[in-house]
Amino acid sequence: MPGICGRVRFGESKRVIRVSIKVMIIDDSNTIRRTAEALLKKAGYEVLTAADGFEAMSVITDHRPDIIFVDIMMPRLDGYQTCRLIKNNKQFKGTPVIMLSSKDGLFDRARGRIAGSQEHVNKPFTQEDLIGVINKYVH
Repeated sequence: MPGICGRVRFGESKRVIRVSIKVMIIDDSNTIRRTAEALLKKAGYEVLTAADGFEAMSVITDHRPDIIFVDIMMPRLDGYQTCRLIKNNKQFKGTPVIMLSSKDGLFDRARGRIAGSQEHVNKPFTQEDLIGVINKYVH
């Protein structure tokens, strides 16, 4: 019957499965890492985590995430230094890096951009905040 094919009913729930999108969360707070991991896994993403920039570099090299969220305030290597290391590596130069922080000042945002980050997400964040940024930068 012509006209029936391709019909969509509004209001039907559609579940979108995101296969093989790897998201990296770098934060010294175990609570933040676990929260972000739970929110993103629930949405179907593969999640990699690291407690600091040094640990992150080996995980990034081994697993090649599609997008990286990095906390600004961390011991050893802060988020800005971690972002610069990622962006100075030819293999990961094109990987989007998003700064995660409770610091929302213009100076912090500008410093993140100078380090090479694409965007800044405030803590506390929601699942929608994280997924919105992922959808914006990972195609």
